[in-house]
Amino acid sequence: MYTHTTKIRVRYGETDQMGYMYYGNYAQFYEVGRVEMLRSLGMSYQEMEDSGIMMPVLELKCKYIKPAKYDQEITVKVIIDKMPGIRIHFTYELYNEAEELINLGETTLVFVDMEKNKPCLPPEEFLNKMAAYFN
Repeated sequence: MYTHTTKIRVRYGETDQMGYMYYGNYAQFYEVGRVEMLRSLGMSYQEMEDSGIMMPVLELKCKYIKPAKYDQEITVKVIIDKMPGIRIHFTYELYNEAEELINLGETTLVFVDMEKNKPCLPPEEFLNKMAAYFN
């Protein structure tokens, strides 16, 4: 299992009239968590795309427990609990500054060969880096 955490502050423009983060913005926090998780492995989305592989989202689940509020620093915990294949599954846990669980999420992404526009295996470098956490 691989886990990574990153912190994001809720900006004013991400909130509604009540000062709560707009529900559609949670997916953006998940994305920031994924991007930073890849960076923690020494990789990036840009490098994957440059190598001809993109990672579109196939499925998204989101459970709201408590609201994220304006100016709170939110901890986004990203969890990969099984070795990726053609698909990669992410679980997200979002915590407020009081370390209360406020949101649970999941996404499934697919590795796609950009030239063939067909699902493919992840880059070998990515699989090698992930393997260290699943042996």
